[in-house]
Amino acid sequence: MLLFSLKPHCKLTFLVSLLWLSLLVDSNSGFELDESLTYIWPLPSEFTSGNQTLTVDPTLSLSVLGKGGYSKILKEGFERYKKIIFKHASGISLFQKWRGIRSVYDVSELRIIVNSDSEELQLGVDESYALFLAKNDGKPIVGAATIEANTVYGALRGLETFSQMCAFDYETKSVQIYKAPWYIKDNPRFAFRGLLLDTSRHYLPIDVIKQIIESMSYAKLNVLHWHIIDEESFPLEVPSYPKLWNGAYTKWERYTVEDASEIVSFAKMRGIHVMAEVDVPGHAESWGAGYPDLWPSSSCREPLDVSKNFTFELISGILSDIRKIFPFELFHLGGDEVHTDCWTSTPHIKQWLNDHKMTAKEAYQYFVLKAQEIAISKDWTPVNWEETFNSFPSKLNPRTVVHNWLGPGVCPKAVAKGFKCIFSNQGAWYLDHLDVPWNEVYNAEPLEGINNVSEQNLVLGGEVCMWGETADASNVQQTIWPRAAAAADKFHFFSTNTPS
Repeated sequence: MLLFSLKPHCKLTFLVSLLWLSLLVDSNSGFELDESLTYIWPLPSEFTSGNQTLTVDPTLSLSVLGKGGYSKILKEGFERYKKIIFKHASGISLFQKWRGIRSVYDVSELRIIVNSDSEELQLGVDESYALFLAKNDGKPIVGAATIEANTVYGALRGLETFSQMCAFDYETKSVQIYKAPWYIKDNPRFAFRGLLLDTSRHYLPIDVIKQIIESMSYAKLNVLHWHIIDEESFPLEVPSYPKLWNGAYTKWERYTVEDASEIVSFAKMRGIHVMAEVDVPGHAESWGAGYPDLWPSSSCREPLDVSKNFTFELISGILSDIRKIFPFELFHLGGDEVHTDCWTSTPHIKQWLNDHKMTAKEAYQYFVLKAQEIAISKDWTPVNWEETFNSFPSKLNPRTVVHNWLGPGVCPKAVAKGFKCIFSNQGAWYLDHLDVPWNEVYNAEPLEGINNVSEQNLVLGGEVCMWGETADASNVQQTIWPRAAAAADKFHFFSTNTPS
């Protein structure tokens, strides 16, 4: 059964919870909380609970142990979650002051043990954690509230779970934890749990991108796939080729190098990778606003001109510059929806094809493989949309990660040939498809049709895609959520129960 969290982290997630209710509950039937269910999102992989209620001290303190206990990421994470938990309970209530009541709380300290001091954030970083919550009753125990993790990123996931267990009671005006004692042991099902964000079709301000990253952490998503540029606009600063962002909508709708670095840093503090995408050779008309020589001609503007060395010199320059910003090992090179009519209809490219004895399809392959070589030379693992695999699987670099989108059945073929795969079936996980209900999002399965365990391990995970043609800063969050949360539960926890 699909579960959902009712605890609001902020106004946004409160609205999300209400929207969940509108989807899940018949407006004529009413709604009652089912106390038998566990309201933690995503559902942990293992847990036990009881029937006690604990009170949480609004002056909750942090106690740290282990090599990684003094991490800035951990300390800032604790303070961030403390503000969420005690949004309504900032201290002794006025009622308590008037009555002279002195409160004794069951949980006054949160102990967090982090075994490693490494803060390196790469694909497959250990995000596991154990969480223990029990009533002290004045007896010496290991800790009334304890999170233990191997890395600081596992500790952040444990903090998210802890925050969801804390609920504000409006009668006592205190934060309480129900169904204690709790023992949770959690580890995500997939290493790659992504959300694509498109800032080319509609520019999104830095603050909005940060809000989206923050909301991703609530669902334990861990990869922001930043589709920064496309044919509509080129908003990113590239110092080596400063005219590229002439392709931005306006001079105010741009991202500086510092802006992009700030987003990466903000995401890392929440245990979230940022995978950048530079889609080539199609979806690149905006590049020519600053460098018209990249167009096949002034009247036929994409794909990028395959015949010119300048095209690949510029791609190499872009990747060199942004490699300094994006440390994540995966880099998305696109490669989808390449229509080669401009190549075959432009005289100088047609001549180049003849001189090199290439068809347009072979030139498409040549371009993709050359771009892969450039990315690999920058110490990146290339990710490409599935058209590249569908067109020339035997020619792709064996390190290629195939990104499915057109429909089901591609990941089984890709992993059978030894490629890694990311699942994003557009029929279920394209969030701009507003007619897809949450239960279809939930029912989509990245491992469908893959029965061999070694091949299943080649599926890195999945990604929901928020394409920007019909979403801007005014509605992007409410388009992402709550359906992205359905996929997030599938990324994290495998259940044979599917909603209807």
